[in-house]
Amino acid sequence: MVKGWTPRLEVRQLLEAVEAAAPMDAVDEVADQLAGMFRARRVAFLIADMSGRAVVRLTRDRDGSAGTDGDGAEKIPLAGTVYDHVLQAQEPTVEEDDGDVRVVVPVTERGDAVGVLEMTLPDRPTPEVLTELAFAGHVLAYIVVVGRRFTDLYTWGQRTTRLSVAAEIQHRLLPDAYTCEASQFTLAGWLEPSARMAGDTFDYVLDRHSLQLSITDAVGHGLEAAMLATLAVNSLRNSRRAGASFAEQARALNHDLVRNTATGELVTGQSVRIDLETEHAEIINAGHPLPVRLRHGSAETVPLDVDVPFGIDPNWEYRVQELDLEPGDRLLFVTDGMIERDAADLELGDLLAKLGTAHPREVVQALGAAVLAATDGDLRDDATVLCLDWHGGPPRRRDSTGGARSDPP
Repeated sequence: MVKGWTPRLEVRQLLEAVEAAAPMDAVDEVADQLAGMFRARRVAFLIADMSGRAVVRLTRDRDGSAGTDGDGAEKIPLAGTVYDHVLQAQEPTVEEDDGDVRVVVPVTERGDAVGVLEMTLPDRPTPEVLTELAFAGHVLAYIVVVGRRFTDLYTWGQRTTRLSVAAEIQHRLLPDAYTCEASQFTLAGWLEPSARMAGDTFDYVLDRHSLQLSITDAVGHGLEAAMLATLAVNSLRNSRRAGASFAEQARALNHDLVRNTATGELVTGQSVRIDLETEHAEIINAGHPLPVRLRHGSAETVPLDVDVPFGIDPNWEYRVQELDLEPGDRLLFVTDGMIERDAADLELGDLLAKLGTAHPREVVQALGAAVLAATDGDLRDDATVLCLDWHGGPPRRRDSTGGARSDPP
């Protein structure tokens, strides 16, 4: 950088420029603004695709050569790249090559890794400039999150393969962010779909007093399973948003399925509620695989009483059971696609222990890759996993840098 000149991110100028641009041009506008502010020769945003194994370049070059609206977008496999390193480490990286200085920073919001921001600068950035660039990546994450409401651009970028109608429905049931970091916990979910889609979902919600999460598996495949999953997920959300108790939510889901589906259309599921004030955790299991808990480096299946799946008996009373939870615990919730048929050779407890202190975001993607490898990429059932790290302690402010956790778990 020019001696005596420290560029700064002008947030007001940046946001006003984004507001003035059309929603589909917001990222290109950010690139132009950052190029001017930091004298960059090139600025690019690469979004993480749905597979978790590639990034897609969404910004145009300043000469317009790389498109955001057609086949011009560039898909880059992650393995072994600087982008993979930045997404995992959640730290900026600076590289010098033939006189160019390339800076890559994470684009992350509350632990959800949206992608990376790549800039080519005339000189190696000072620590102060690198901090500003990392802040720019964080701001861009919020711009992308807001922009998703108005355009399909980001969804298009994340889909490097065409989805069926059933897959479209099923993915719309998942939370907008697959990862969430908070002071008391970190969680992440992942779904590896089978060829015909098989009705798996996961969900979570945080309010002032509690964290609730769920994982469900609707019977069947294709559109039938997707519609059944739609009823299940929206029943849970509807009763929760109406202020129903934890037990009442399960009861309502069961009644909704019995009243509105044919015999044999059922859903297995597991719901968890953690009181953030008392740290008391409770769980309901409706015919679902038992969770695995990693504590002090040792993994074991959590013993639970198992009730019948939702949608079978209209009079069934689902038991709310205590879930033993201590600070430092890692809990893994899965659907049966992770443990049946060819995937049965996977030892989830051993895999969980080997992954050690990896971020839950990396844990769920690694387990997804493991089940694909075990089945030679031919999943006969959806494989879904939800990983929760419980840090514990009282509700408090979260320490973060650039959208990612900076405090020790």
